[in-house]
Amino acid sequence: MKKILIANRGEIAIRVMRTAKKMGIKTVAVYSTADRNALHVKYADEAVLIGEAPSNQSYLLGDKIIEVAKSLNVDAIHPGYGFLSENAEFAEKAENNNITFIGPRSKAIKIMGSKLAAKEAVKAYNIPMVPGIDEAIVDVEKAKIIAKEIGFPILIKASAGGGGKGMRVVEKESELESQMTRAISEATSAFGDGSVFIEKYVSSPRHIEIQIMADTHGNVIHLFERECSIQRRHQKVVEEAPSSVLTPELRQKMGEAAINVAKSCDYIGAGTVEFLLDDAHNFYFLEMNTRLQVEHPVTELISDTDLVELQIRVARGETLPIQQQDLKINGHALELRVYAEDPLNDFLPSVGTLETYKLPLGNGIRVDNGFEEGMEIPIYYDPMLSKLITYGKTRDEAIEIMLKAIDNYQIDGIQTTLPFGRFVFKHEAFRSGNFNTHFVKNYYSPDALKERHETEANIAALIAVKKYLEDQVQLRLPN
Repeated sequence: MKKILIANRGEIAIRVMRTAKKMGIKTVAVYSTADRNALHVKYADEAVLIGEAPSNQSYLLGDKIIEVAKSLNVDAIHPGYGFLSENAEFAEKAENNNITFIGPRSKAIKIMGSKLAAKEAVKAYNIPMVPGIDEAIVDVEKAKIIAKEIGFPILIKASAGGGGKGMRVVEKESELESQMTRAISEATSAFGDGSVFIEKYVSSPRHIEIQIMADTHGNVIHLFERECSIQRRHQKVVEEAPSSVLTPELRQKMGEAAINVAKSCDYIGAGTVEFLLDDAHNFYFLEMNTRLQVEHPVTELISDTDLVELQIRVARGETLPIQQQDLKINGHALELRVYAEDPLNDFLPSVGTLETYKLPLGNGIRVDNGFEEGMEIPIYYDPMLSKLITYGKTRDEAIEIMLKAIDNYQIDGIQTTLPFGRFVFKHEAFRSGNFNTHFVKNYYSPDALKERHETEANIAALIAVKKYLEDQVQLRLPN
């Protein structure tokens, strides 16, 4: 494998390129007109314009990307995450053109891409699942009957979807029809498939996911868990590894369950098995993401691995160089997704120019970044600027390094989620580990953020006044 095309943009494209270059592999970037001056274009060995700014005219053009790969004698394509990363047809087309797809085979992507097919596949392994139906429906009357059998509250979820789209919590029967209509409409718009399924809503859950890696020789390992419970609009903002609530016994059980999920679909490469953990520490299979996750750096830091390197090695047909018994958790890692969003205005995207953009530096700080000072924030793509990751020997140390890093991350010209991150990492619920996926609903509001900011500003002012008065006393003291 001498040349890899990265079918993505931003920080993940650069992240993959870094490892490829470390391994002596040439890299090819693709870009849209909006990304002509983007960092991933500058970082690659070669770069090709593939279309206009909207992703459906550029980064989602699978046939065009494969044409580019063939014309440049590319050996493999790494899809990153998002865009075409979980598109079974794209993976199949790459393989049919003798280009290695750095990810699972199309069969596994298809199975795990449908929540219902995934549940069917893992049934034989006795993996715990949330009570619900095993068929997709669009019939509201049928939904009412099923909901009564399961018992409220229930969760309506798009069969073909993810990222919170087509998802609705229904507390009582009178809300069911309107919420189901909305979920079907949203799922149809987002995925071209309006079918939904219904399951029991697990109240106060924690979102725990297990990283797995599998090779073509039958070896499957897990690289422990990540906690992803701090979310807004069902999308993750803060992640950490390991979780503060898993015991070694529970970790082993969930790890074994994740390995079995991978075996159920003959999985190859990096994947993540997601679970819900209830307040009694019962876990339930949620879904499998058949790609590298946004939050993979926290796993890399606690397991001392390079997941992209393992992906490439597996794609080359190599045997995994590590076995389960070789792995152990070392320290603690946190990640904050730095989005160009305004946390004081319902996390709406913040568009503008990065007038100031300076990254924090120091021991225990890693920034996976896709921007530089002076760049415009494109309105066409996910608004994530970077991922701020910190590592410490303990969870408390990682939190303190994170708070310092947030303070030293200088951004002017747009609003970001950095103040929200500071709010989370200073909050007692997070610091104590006693939180769940309702953290934002239970504790966060724009007013709470403003109040925290004003309190901190007042304290800083008092400290400054105290220091000034002490200095004045020192100056007036006789020699």
